[in-house]
Amino acid sequence: MPLTGRSSPRRIAARGTAVAGGVAMVLVAGLAAVPAVHASPSAAGALRWAPCGDPAKPGAECATLPVPVDWARPDGPRLDLAVARRQATEPGARVGSMVFGPGGPGDSGVEMVAGRISRFSPEVRRRFDIVSFDPRGVGGSNPVTCSGELLAARPSPELTSQADFEATVAYNKRLRADCRARTGPVFEHLDTAQTVRDLDALRAALGERRLTFHGSSYGTLLGARYAETYPHRVRAAVLESVMDHSVPTAREFLRAQAVAAEDSFREFVKWCGGNADCALHGRDVRAVWRDLLARAGRGELEDPSRPGSPVSPSDLVNRTAFRKFYGADHAGLATAVAKMEASEPLPASPTSVAPLHPATPVFCSDWHLPVRDHREYASLVAMMNRTAPDLPHLLPIHMVAACLGAPTADPRRRLDVRGAPPILLSHARHDPATGYPWAVSVARQLGRGGVLLTYEGHGHGSVTRGPCMRDAVDRYLTDLVVPPRGTRCPAVP
Repeated sequence: MPLTGRSSPRRIAARGTAVAGGVAMVLVAGLAAVPAVHASPSAAGALRWAPCGDPAKPGAECATLPVPVDWARPDGPRLDLAVARRQATEPGARVGSMVFGPGGPGDSGVEMVAGRISRFSPEVRRRFDIVSFDPRGVGGSNPVTCSGELLAARPSPELTSQADFEATVAYNKRLRADCRARTGPVFEHLDTAQTVRDLDALRAALGERRLTFHGSSYGTLLGARYAETYPHRVRAAVLESVMDHSVPTAREFLRAQAVAAEDSFREFVKWCGGNADCALHGRDVRAVWRDLLARAGRGELEDPSRPGSPVSPSDLVNRTAFRKFYGADHAGLATAVAKMEASEPLPASPTSVAPLHPATPVFCSDWHLPVRDHREYASLVAMMNRTAPDLPHLLPIHMVAACLGAPTADPRRRLDVRGAPPILLSHARHDPATGYPWAVSVARQLGRGGVLLTYEGHGHGSVTRGPCMRDAVDRYLTDLVVPPRGTRCPAVP
C-alpha cells in the first residue's frame, strides 16, 4: 500500500519474485551508459563487521562498503552498500568467502544471509563464509524513493487504445523524474554494469584474490557479466535459474516467458490428473481455473488472505499460481484453487488488471524492449495469450508497459567470456520464470566454459533439489570439480 498523505515518498526496497528471471516488480527508469573499465577498483578499506542487530537472527554480521555512485567517475560521490555475512561453521575447513548475487531485481541479499541461510546447503555453510549485499537502489543501499501518491496513480497495463499507450509513456516519464529527484543521482546508475563493479569491489574488500559466486535468477546476469568483465578474477561461479540477456526482441522475450509459464501450468494439470492427493483430482482442472479467472474478472472472487477484498485476474495468475509454481507446490496450488472455488461470491464489481507494484528500476535499464505504438503492444498481448492461454495477464507484459519510453543503459547482447574457468549452470527442466531454453542458450554462449547441470523437475531454483543436485554443486564450489557435461538429476518430491 502506498504511504498516505499528499506526495508521500515511498521507498522501493521490497523483494521481487522472479518472473522475468527474477523480475516480479519493476519501476521505469532512465540510466546513463557505463564505459567498459577493466581496472581493479580499490577496496576502500577493510569491512568492519558487527552483529546485524536482529536478536531473532543471531550469527549474522553486517557492514557497509562505500562505492562510487558512478564507476565512470570513481572519485565522485559515493554510496554505502549494505553487506551481510555468516561465517563458515567449521573454520578449520574454510575455503573462503562465497558471494550470493540476489535475484528480483529488488531482492535483499542482506535479508537472505540474515534470515534465510537455509537456502544454502550444510556443506557450503560449513566451508564458506556466505556473504551477500543489497544491490544499489535496494534495502539498505540507497533505496529508490518515489511519491506514494504518484505510484498509486499508475495506469493499468491493460492498454486498449493509442491514447492509453501515450498516457502510459507520459506517466512513466513523470514517475522517472519524481523518483530521480527523491532518490538522488544513484537513480541514474542502477544497471547491472554498475553492480558488476560493486561486486568486484566487494571481492577485494573481502580479501579474496578470486571470486566464488552463486547467482540466482536475476543474479545470474550479474555473475555472467562479472565473468565477462573480470574473467581472471573468477574462482567458481554457479548460475542458478539462468536468464538469457541475448534475447533480441520484445516479442521473443515475451514469447519465452509465456512458454515457460504455460509449461508449468500444463505440468500442474498433468500432476492433478495422475495424483489422488490433488484437491482437484478427477475434475477438469482447466475448466475450474477458467471459472475462477472469470469470477476474478467480474470482481466476485474473494482474496483468502483479505476477507471481503476481491482478487484480480492478474493477482490470481501472478501471485496465487506463480508463488506455487516457484516452489513446485502443485498440491498447495490445487488446495488454494479448490478453496477459492468453494468461497461465496462477492457482489459483482468489474475489476481491471491490478497495476504493477514497483520495486527497482534495474530491469528497464538492462533490457531494451521497445514497443512503437498501441498496435504493436496489442499484438504482443495477443501473442502471449495464444502462447499461454491458461495464464492471461502475465507479469512480463506489465513490465514492458512499465518500461515504455525508458532509456536503457545496458541493452541486451550475447556474452563474450574469454579466459574464465568453467562456469556451472543449474536449471530445472520446468522452471516457470526462466525457461530451460535460456539455460541452454547461455551455456552455448559460454562455449567450452559453460557446463549445464539439469534438474528434471519443477520450480524456480534447483541447487538443493535432492542429493544429486546438491552434491554436484557442492563439489564444484568446494573442490572445483565440474560434473560431466550432460549430467541430469532426477526430480524429487
